[in-house]
Amino acid sequence: MNPSSAYRFPSPSGWQTARIQTATDGRIGVLLPDPDARGFALPGIPNTHSHAFQRAMAGLAEHQTDPADSFWTWRELMYRFARRLDPDALYAVAMQLYAEMLETGYTAVCEFHYLHHQPNGHPYDDPAAMSRALIAAAADTGIRLTLLPVLYMSAGFDGRELEPRQRRFGHTLDAFLSLLSTLRQEESPMLRVGIALHSLRAVPEAALSELMQAIGDDPAPIHIHIAEQTAEVEQCLAARGARPVQWLLDHAPVDARWSLVHATHLDEREIAGIAARGATVALCPTTEANLGDGLFPLREFLDAGGAISIGSDSHISVSPVEELRWLEYGQRLRAQRRNISASPAQPSTGAALLHAVWHGGARSAGMALGALAEQHAADWITLDRHAPALAAASDADLMDRFVFAGNRNLIDEVHVGGNRVVEGGQHPHADAIARRYAAVLAELLAD
Repeated sequence: MNPSSAYRFPSPSGWQTARIQTATDGRIGVLLPDPDARGFALPGIPNTHSHAFQRAMAGLAEHQTDPADSFWTWRELMYRFARRLDPDALYAVAMQLYAEMLETGYTAVCEFHYLHHQPNGHPYDDPAAMSRALIAAAADTGIRLTLLPVLYMSAGFDGRELEPRQRRFGHTLDAFLSLLSTLRQEESPMLRVGIALHSLRAVPEAALSELMQAIGDDPAPIHIHIAEQTAEVEQCLAARGARPVQWLLDHAPVDARWSLVHATHLDEREIAGIAARGATVALCPTTEANLGDGLFPLREFLDAGGAISIGSDSHISVSPVEELRWLEYGQRLRAQRRNISASPAQPSTGAALLHAVWHGGARSAGMALGALAEQHAADWITLDRHAPALAAASDADLMDRFVFAGNRNLIDEVHVGGNRVVEGGQHPHADAIARRYAAVLAELLAD
């Protein structure tokens, strides 16, 4: 076992003070009671929706191009930017992103990866080259990765062919299954390979059915963008005669393996249906706000027994604290009252949010994450004991302070698989990673 450390932390049985001993496989082996805690620790937070390459676009889409700017106009910039990336550039951008994630308390990331081929749509000599760039970036920074290769086949609900700018995203079903098989050979305790469907408009009904037959009861996580914009809902109703989430529930074996990304626009039947099937909704509040998507019906979904996780998606923010604040504050504006995420069973809003995304994040990632408990991943963050925002903190208010008290990053150390990957709030290779990223970004943005 690796060296151990004693902390005060929340556990499935309540707050405890213990020494965490990590087994050689990166899981928590033993928790030994120890009154000499050095400070507070919290489980690491899974980031359950990421498009790594979009980190390099952050802040570049904030000039109005149309009085009706929306996701659909933002997407035009994304297409233009995506054409410029190759495996080396993707590696540099992902390294920067993953180091930032670790520094802010994310210890695992679900990478929704659709940037597969060369800009002309032809596969690289190694069809997994872009996926391998992400795997290498995660390994070299020390973050836990659930890689989600994306099936992207059509440009709309009518099944039309991909546009030229979308061709580097596309696969036939056979090619996609081959990529999946190749990547599965690289799985390890730090790498899980799941499946992603870009969206209902990008995966024809027949292909979805064939894919579900091919994977059967494979326990790997399955993610899909769905019901993010009202236009998507209207298009699905016109093409398939049902709202997108309801159509999916009626035509796919949705269960606890599934994460529905965004699911912003739901009716009561869909809310109940997702919760009943045990699927998780992966919410990305800063991106959803940035794109003007709308507000998810959080309280209604939680009351139905639904599970949620959070992701930073387009990475205009890389902070779980900001995602959780946006999630709660958006609901307060919608309901015109406070503490929407709390309940009589859990009156602390910060604790309610964190416990929800720890639990849902583990399901979305397909790993034993989100709890400091034996046989769970040895992933935790320690908080800065000297930060004014945490002065005289207690068990009762610590998580509320962490989420809601100010904008200073309160992370001191981050451990993933028992290995310390952040110390003093900084990744050990942050400066070198940033220099490489800056050079790559200058090339990407050159005219």
